Amino acid sequence: MTDTVDDVDLPYDEESTSHQEKIETLEDRLEVLESQNEEMRDKLLDANAENNKYQQKLERLTHENKKLKQSPLFVATVQELNSDGVIIKQHGNNQEALTEVTAEMRDELEPDARVAVNNSLSIVKRLDNETDVRARVMQVEHSPDVTYEDIGGLDEQMTEVRETVEMPLKHPEMFEEVGIQPPSGVLLYGPPGTGKTMLAKAVANQTDASFIKMAGSELVHKFIGEGAKLVRDLFEVARDNEPAVIFIDEIDAIASKRTDSKTSGDAEVQRTMMQLLSEMDGFDERGEIRIIAATNRFDMLDPAILRPGRFDRLIEVPKPNATGRELIFQIHTRNMNVADDVNFEELAELATDASGADIKAICTEAGMFAIRDDRTEIYMGDFIDAWEKINIEDDDTGDSLAFA
Repeated sequence: MTDTVDDVDLPYDEESTSHQEKIETLEDRLEVLESQNEEMRDKLLDANAENNKYQQKLERLTHENKKLKQSPLFVATVQELNSDGVIIKQHGNNQEALTEVTAEMRDELEPDARVAVNNSLSIVKRLDNETDVRARVMQVEHSPDVTYEDIGGLDEQMTEVRETVEMPLKHPEMFEEVGIQPPSGVLLYGPPGTGKTMLAKAVANQTDASFIKMAGSELVHKFIGEGAKLVRDLFEVARDNEPAVIFIDEIDAIASKRTDSKTSGDAEVQRTMMQLLSEMDGFDERGEIRIIAATNRFDMLDPAILRPGRFDRLIEVPKPNATGRELIFQIHTRNMNVADDVNFEELAELATDASGADIKAICTEAGMFAIRDDRTEIYMGDFIDAWEKINIEDDDTGDSLAFA
């Protein structure tokens, strides 16, 4: 029951307090009540916010509880559509079953379509085809800043790569007029650091085709079938983005010679390689997709992947000769503050058996010698000292210097 004015205790003595004092006392009481009212309003807002939070949590838990009570769905693949129904193959246990579907659902299905099925193997819905996200992120969005002018001593190899990769994409009519099929792939092989990857980067820079890069080791997985699926998805991404160039570095990781080994790891690597062979030279047309591969271990590759039709061009990328080394020195020092006494011809003769990556390391180390001496100009002696230092490190490790 609400109190009336007569029921409220007044904060003053009715008889002894003057009119002005009564007004001041009531104003003070009003301020206190307004402050209390504001405080209660804030508490009410906090309580409403807390209530909304618990309400959302209740709805989420109710939804999760409903999902837990539902029957689980399994992924399956449509094998065949016939007059009796649809033959599906469930993933995981490879169980095949014949199930009936509505006419509307049947129109949505086709062989190899992915579907979701329930415990009774009835088709609930069709699933979208998916490609492994790892295959999608291998596509190069921005061209590398490497051009053919950045590569020295590989004129013959450069010409062959351009004939194999660029010309079929830029001038396909030339091959039609001659009446031949353009080369489908090129394999670059040679010692580490000789410029194989740089050639692929230059192709990516010069062509308008989509460029997809990957390392052979990325196709090696511990789960059965995962590597083969990634290969399929890789070529699917390439087909969706034709014309395309696929670059597989260190291909010997998945294309080494087959053995009689019974271990599951070797079997999985061979399964991945067979999927790659199928994609390169299977029944399906490859379309405007060119393949570049690189390896340091040509002797380890399986003969099946080397035959024409898969890699039509096998290009050796050797260490540069003296002329090539001189050109590479000039390429790597064109942005360096080099003194007039630097003789590139003499440096090329000095750096015997050096690869392109070795020469780049020599130039970088020579610049470091200048920085240590607080100089901005690099002298001939800096290059000689750099070569001697790299030779000492080479002798200590017993291995040839190799830089990607």
